[in-house]
Amino acid sequence: MTEPLPAAQAARRDWLAVLARAGTETLETHFRQSAPWPAIETVRAPEIGMVMLRGRVGGTGEPFNFGEASLTRCALRLAGGALGIGYALGRDRRKAELIALFDARLQDEATHRSVMQQVVEPLRQQQAKRRDAASRAAASTRVDFYTMVRGEA
Repeated sequence: MTEPLPAAQAARRDWLAVLARAGTETLETHFRQSAPWPAIETVRAPEIGMVMLRGRVGGTGEPFNFGEASLTRCALRLAGGALGIGYALGRDRRKAELIALFDARLQDEATHRSVMQQVVEPLRQQQAKRRDAASRAAASTRVDFYTMVRGEA
Protein backbone atom coordinates (compact mmCIF):
# COMPACT_ATOMS: atom_id res chain seq x y z
CA MET A 1 0.00 0.00 0.00
CA THR A 2 1.28 3.49 -0.80
CA GLU A 3 1.85 6.11 1.86
CA PRO A 4 -0.34 9.22 1.85
CA LEU A 5 1.07 12.34 0.20
CA PRO A 6 2.17 15.28 2.32
CA ALA A 7 -0.53 17.96 2.52
CA ALA A 8 1.23 20.38 0.15
CA GLN A 9 1.64 17.72 -2.54
CA ALA A 10 -1.95 16.56 -2.15
CA ALA A 11 -3.21 20.16 -2.45
CA ARG A 12 -1.14 20.75 -5.58
CA ARG A 13 -2.31 17.51 -7.14
CA ASP A 14 -5.88 18.55 -6.38
CA TRP A 15 -5.68 21.99 -8.02
CA LEU A 16 -3.80 20.58 -11.02
CA ALA A 17 -6.61 18.03 -11.50
CA VAL A 18 -9.25 20.77 -11.36
CA LEU A 19 -7.33 22.87 -13.89
CA ALA A 20 -6.79 19.88 -16.19
CA ARG A 21 -10.54 19.11 -16.26
CA ALA A 22 -11.39 22.71 -17.21
CA GLY A 23 -11.87 23.77 -20.81
CA THR A 24 -9.30 25.88 -22.62
CA GLU A 25 -11.78 28.73 -23.20
CA THR A 26 -12.63 28.86 -19.50
CA LEU A 27 -8.96 28.93 -18.51
CA GLU A 28 -8.30 31.62 -21.12
CA THR A 29 -11.09 33.77 -19.66
CA HIS A 30 -9.67 33.39 -16.14
CA PHE A 31 -6.19 34.18 -17.51
CA ARG A 32 -7.38 37.49 -18.99
CA GLN A 33 -9.25 38.36 -15.79
CA SER A 34 -6.15 37.61 -13.67
CA ALA A 35 -3.99 40.24 -15.40
CA PRO A 36 -1.45 41.68 -14.94
CA TRP A 37 0.92 38.72 -15.10
CA PRO A 38 4.62 38.94 -14.21
CA ALA A 39 7.26 38.13 -16.78
CA ILE A 40 7.05 34.51 -17.93
CA GLU A 41 10.07 32.35 -18.77
CA THR A 42 9.52 29.19 -20.81
CA VAL A 43 11.37 26.32 -19.17
CA ARG A 44 9.83 23.63 -21.37
CA ALA A 45 7.73 24.76 -24.32
CA PRO A 46 4.45 22.89 -24.75
CA GLU A 47 5.19 19.53 -26.31
CA ILE A 48 2.95 16.69 -27.36
CA GLY A 49 3.70 13.08 -26.52
CA MET A 50 2.01 9.85 -25.58
CA VAL A 51 1.17 8.33 -22.24
CA MET A 52 0.23 4.74 -21.41
CA LEU A 53 -3.12 4.45 -19.66
CA ARG A 54 -3.33 1.75 -17.02
CA GLY A 55 -6.42 0.05 -15.69
CA ARG A 56 -7.35 -2.55 -13.11
CA VAL A 57 -9.83 -5.38 -13.51
CA GLY A 58 -12.79 -4.51 -11.32
CA GLY A 59 -10.95 -1.40 -10.14
CA THR A 60 -8.89 -3.39 -7.64
CA GLY A 61 -7.32 -6.25 -9.60
CA GLU A 62 -3.97 -6.54 -11.28
CA PRO A 63 -2.98 -3.52 -13.38
CA PHE A 64 -2.95 -3.83 -17.15
CA ASN A 65 -2.12 -1.54 -20.06
CA PHE A 66 -5.43 -0.14 -21.26
CA GLY A 67 -4.15 1.89 -24.20
CA GLU A 68 -2.33 5.08 -25.15
CA ALA A 69 -3.45 8.70 -25.18
CA SER A 70 -1.85 11.88 -26.40
CA LEU A 71 -0.69 14.28 -23.70
CA THR A 72 0.66 17.83 -23.82
CA ARG A 73 3.05 19.11 -21.15
CA CYS A 74 4.62 22.46 -20.40
CA ALA A 75 6.78 24.12 -17.71
CA LEU A 76 6.91 27.88 -17.13
CA ARG A 77 8.62 30.06 -14.53
CA LEU A 78 7.18 33.36 -13.33
CA ALA A 79 9.42 36.32 -12.52
CA GLY A 80 8.97 35.62 -8.80
CA GLY A 81 10.66 32.24 -9.22
CA ALA A 82 7.66 29.90 -9.02
CA LEU A 83 7.87 27.01 -11.49
CA GLY A 84 4.53 25.84 -12.83
CA ILE A 85 3.84 22.65 -14.72
CA GLY A 86 0.89 21.80 -16.90
CA TYR A 87 -0.28 18.47 -18.26
CA ALA A 88 -3.39 18.12 -20.42
CA LEU A 89 -4.81 15.12 -22.22
CA GLY A 90 -4.91 15.72 -25.94
CA ARG A 91 -2.94 18.05 -28.17
CA ASP A 92 -3.91 21.44 -26.75
CA ARG A 93 -0.68 23.39 -26.26
CA ARG A 94 -2.42 26.52 -24.97
CA LYS A 95 -4.27 24.57 -22.28
CA ALA A 96 -1.00 23.09 -20.99
CA GLU A 97 0.50 26.62 -20.89
CA LEU A 98 -2.47 28.01 -18.98
CA ILE A 99 -2.38 25.17 -16.45
CA ALA A 100 1.35 25.79 -15.90
CA LEU A 101 0.75 29.53 -15.43
CA PHE A 102 -1.98 29.01 -12.85
CA ASP A 103 0.10 26.32 -11.12
CA ALA A 104 2.97 28.81 -10.76
CA ARG A 105 0.63 31.48 -9.41
CA LEU A 106 -0.84 28.99 -6.93
CA GLN A 107 2.62 28.25 -5.55
CA ASP A 108 3.26 31.94 -4.86
CA GLU A 109 2.06 32.86 -1.36
CA ALA A 110 1.11 36.37 -2.49
CA THR A 111 -1.34 35.14 -5.16
CA HIS A 112 -2.33 31.67 -3.92
CA ARG A 113 -5.45 32.68 -2.03
CA SER A 114 -6.90 34.90 -4.77
CA VAL A 115 -6.30 32.31 -7.51
CA MET A 116 -7.92 29.61 -5.37
CA GLN A 117 -10.98 31.82 -4.74
CA GLN A 118 -11.34 33.29 -8.22
CA VAL A 119 -10.28 30.37 -10.42
CA VAL A 120 -9.94 26.95 -8.79
CA GLU A 121 -12.96 26.94 -6.46
CA PRO A 122 -15.45 28.16 -9.11
CA LEU A 123 -14.09 25.55 -11.53
CA ARG A 124 -14.37 22.85 -8.84
CA GLN A 125 -18.01 23.81 -8.20
CA GLN A 126 -18.87 23.77 -11.93
CA GLN A 127 -17.24 20.37 -12.33
CA ALA A 128 -19.10 18.99 -9.28
CA LYS A 129 -22.43 20.21 -10.70
CA ARG A 130 -21.71 18.54 -14.06
CA ARG A 131 -20.64 15.33 -12.31
CA ASP A 132 -23.82 15.33 -10.16
CA ALA A 133 -26.04 15.94 -13.20
CA ALA A 134 -24.36 13.08 -15.06
CA SER A 135 -24.78 10.81 -12.02
CA ARG A 136 -28.48 11.68 -11.74
CA ALA A 137 -28.98 11.04 -15.46
CA ALA A 138 -27.29 7.66 -15.17
CA ALA A 139 -29.23 6.78 -12.00
CA SER A 140 -32.53 7.53 -13.73
CA THR A 141 -31.85 4.71 -16.19
CA ARG A 142 -30.83 2.21 -13.53
CA VAL A 143 -32.60 -1.12 -13.60
CA ASP A 144 -32.85 -3.25 -10.46
CA PHE A 145 -32.92 -6.96 -11.16
CA TYR A 146 -34.28 -9.43 -8.70
CA THR A 147 -34.88 -13.16 -8.80
CA MET A 148 -38.18 -14.76 -8.01
CA VAL A 149 -37.85 -18.12 -6.36
CA ARG A 150 -40.36 -20.71 -7.51
CA GLY A 151 -41.70 -23.49 -5.41
CA GLU A 152 -40.62 -22.23 -2.00
CA ALA A 153 -43.15 -21.13 0.56
